[in-house]
Amino acid sequence: GVPTGPNPRVGCLLLGPDGGVVAEGFHRGAGSPHAEIDALAAAGARAHGATAVVTLEPCDHTGRTGPCSAALLAAGVRRVVFAQADANPVAAGGGATLRAAGVEVEGGLLADEARALNRVWTFAVENARPFVTWKFAATLDGRSAAADGTSRWVSSRAARVDTHRLRALCDTMLVGANTVAVDDPLLTVRDEDDRPLARQPLRAVMGLRDLDPTRRVFDDSAETLLLRTRDPHEALATLRARDRQHVFLEGGPTLAAAFLRAGLVDEAIAYVAPMLLGAGRSAVGDLGISTMADALHLAVEDVTTVGTGPDTNVRLTLTPGKVH
Repeated sequence: GVPTGPNPRVGCLLLGPDGGVVAEGFHRGAGSPHAEIDALAAAGARAHGATAVVTLEPCDHTGRTGPCSAALLAAGVRRVVFAQADANPVAAGGGATLRAAGVEVEGGLLADEARALNRVWTFAVENARPFVTWKFAATLDGRSAAADGTSRWVSSRAARVDTHRLRALCDTMLVGANTVAVDDPLLTVRDEDDRPLARQPLRAVMGLRDLDPTRRVFDDSAETLLLRTRDPHEALATLRARDRQHVFLEGGPTLAAAFLRAGLVDEAIAYVAPMLLGAGRSAVGDLGISTMADALHLAVEDVTTVGTGPDTNVRLTLTPGKVH
């Protein structure tokens, strides 16, 4: 399913003494009850003496909702089994609180599967910055535009539809001010019929260049944030302060190179078109690499074709290494 904003996906089952399911609950998004509260509400008095099985350690803090550790205690839950320990220092400690109150607590059951459920949220909490996916389209010889500057369409229609599917999984679209000035992108997520989705990621534009306020990125179809910096670290820190977890980097070769040089690209998705240009703009700018031994290596996670016939692109999903 689609991420629930700044909060992780969490599920909770309450099991009776015989191991049967008494109630289930899940978290539907920021401000709504946590999974444990949702399950306790469904169980009522049957929660007394039950075992709670949760994908994430019960929270121990009062945010928009009260601490789940206190609610589980108040309901008389006897045992708590959780998968992933809460990496968020603000909310962590629920397991210890429950243990101290005499509840039997076990953590770490299917922890890897639970981390995979919240891959991006876990990354953002542990690294104190959003996860960055860099997406680009290139010809077979690595060009993102022809010698005369034309770039429509390097990627196929099928690849563009697939890109919108990936955009919808992120909470922030990031481009450089230069891309906005030259290409005037709308930066919204649209369906196969080119209709905008109800939920739109934040549009973030970074750079020091002054922009024409009539550019499409400043319309009312989604929120837009100007990041007056050329420093990728600073841009990500600002986005993290706004609870952003997953940045979809769609800027040009200069912005991509800045993030790669800073070691701030966590995943790369490349759509490779079966065409040759022989000249034109490179898909990525200067990485400061002058010799083969210093090449930036990327691990291949997945290779698949997108589209059919003349509309075929090859999509590579990659994890970059470190720039030397």
